[in-house]
Amino acid sequence: MDIVVAFAVGLIVLCLIGKIVSLPMKLLWKLITNSIVGAVLLWVVNLFGAGIQITFIKALIAGVLGVPGVIIVLLMK
Repeated sequence: MDIVVAFAVGLIVLCLIGKIVSLPMKLLWKLITNSIVGAVLLWVVNLFGAGIQITFIKALIAGVLGVPGVIIVLLMK
């Protein structure tokens, strides 16, 4: 009976550790996805003649926020 309880406690602890580790990975994955989408949208907007000068700050805004960041950059122009 002690082995079953130890196994259950170990399984619960392992699940909790997995949950704690996966949270930063989800955040990192979302940041990478937003960065790619923001860069592509900035490129497409410039392709259609918006004439936005892409600076580090504008790329950072579009990269962190994604689509809303591109809209903010367009409104800043």
